[in-house]
Amino acid sequence: MHLGATLRLLRVDAGLSLRDMARRIGVSSAYLSRVEHGVDAPPTAERLTAIARELDVPPALLMDVANRMSPYVSEYLEDVPGAGTLFLELARRRLSGSQLARVRDFLDVEFPVRGGLSDAPVPALAPLLAPERVVLQLSCGGWEDVLDVVAGRLAATLPGMDAARLAERLRQRDDESSCAVGGEVAVPHVFLQGAAPVAALVTLAKGLQVDTPDGRPLRLVVAAVDGERGRVRLTRMAHVARLAARGLAARLDEARQPGQVLAVLEEMEALR
Repeated sequence: MHLGATLRLLRVDAGLSLRDMARRIGVSSAYLSRVEHGVDAPPTAERLTAIARELDVPPALLMDVANRMSPYVSEYLEDVPGAGTLFLELARRRLSGSQLARVRDFLDVEFPVRGGLSDAPVPALAPLLAPERVVLQLSCGGWEDVLDVVAGRLAATLPGMDAARLAERLRQRDDESSCAVGGEVAVPHVFLQGAAPVAALVTLAKGLQVDTPDGRPLRLVVAAVDGERGRVRLTRMAHVARLAARGLAARLDEARQPGQVLAVLEEMEALR
């Protein structure tokens, strides 16, 4: 997974220049640029936490995209070594997302979190979709065609919005900073003042050879319109990048009905 692409996407959406973000987290612009372009290794967990704080998104999201363990988890394992055995038992049972959610619900009742250690809630993707905004196994001529398709599905839910104008807005945002986050996934999106958040999802019949951060062809497009700037919007984008890192494109590749897509998303999002 390419963490740098996600960091760049979130930074641009937050309205922060490369220099501003570098200054805020105490690194050089050159270093941060190398991270965003995948030249340098992902930042340490501590530095990722600092970046998440500046973006106002839950640090756990960036940790997951980077495949890094939270410092809180590692410190807990040092303090309570026996906890590692419990983690092993969970892994041995290969619990699904919905099963892990049941375990979490039990913990919330029996052992509620104290001291404000919980991250803010992560907005789910599935509720923003509807069967009519899910297009499966699309055959297309290129990236422009994909944007036209998602724009048409999104515009149908937005009063007074012209599909061609929306497609142009999506292209402009992608030109500003690529919406490809790796893992064969792209997340074209646009801000429309006052619009209710809505999403469309497209799987591609054949991998699309476009410029992606990890060099893998594009197989899944999750397009979104949002009417608010700030934490919720950025957190949702980071969450989609996390789903990409967890293999969302592969999970949806065999889907042939919109209901299957929504079921997979709900299962993957049971723990978020």
